[in-house]
Amino acid sequence: MNIGIIGAGNIGGNLTRRFSELGHSVAVANSRGPQTLAGLAAETGAHAVPLGEVARGADLVVVTIPEASVPDLPAGVLDEAADDVVVVDTCNYYPQQRDGRIDEIEAGLPESRWTEAQLHHPVIKAFNNIYAQHLGDDGRPADAPGRIALPVAGDDESGKAIVMHLVDALGFDPVDAGGLDESWRQQPGTPVYTTDKDAAGVREALAEASPQRTPAWRATEDSPGSFDTPA
Repeated sequence: MNIGIIGAGNIGGNLTRRFSELGHSVAVANSRGPQTLAGLAAETGAHAVPLGEVARGADLVVVTIPEASVPDLPAGVLDEAADDVVVVDTCNYYPQQRDGRIDEIEAGLPESRWTEAQLHHPVIKAFNNIYAQHLGDDGRPADAPGRIALPVAGDDESGKAIVMHLVDALGFDPVDAGGLDESWRQQPGTPVYTTDKDAAGVREALAEASPQRTPAWRATEDSPGSFDTPA
């Protein structure tokens, strides 16, 4: 599979490594230019490319950048992807730590619905509720005791099936988390977020989630601060 990855931070870097290990052809880009990704490319065999080329011929594109940076992506960044490209959104809204206020999300719009509107393309929500190090290191064979499960939400059933297959190949149990309107169930602050549950635990946590954002995950008058000092 041809995979484009937009963002080479902790999640993007580990997905670049893992997808390359699985034999996929990976192109990776960030906002600072391909010259800053030379080390990751040498390590993994991935192709470091400009943002405008990352989706060229891609069957699947992963968007894994700060939520507030999604509108800053180049117009038409997905235009050269395959006609049936699957777009995966791993982004999380951190209003107090990084992103500041996004009014639509504060009003209750699921984070991935907002991302989808910025990209003008349907998205599948995945890989957002696990620590990057665990994503890189803690995959296990199928049926292994304690295998971590990951929720996958989206409206395109065929695209969701592709992403769930990739989740399994990476060493995690995929759990169908419903349509994108249900993706709030795996947002920061919910019971499934960064808790490394098995499949039964993920299903239970999704069912227990509340659509109301708690104060810790809402913007304040002073937002944003930093991850060390949220505001």
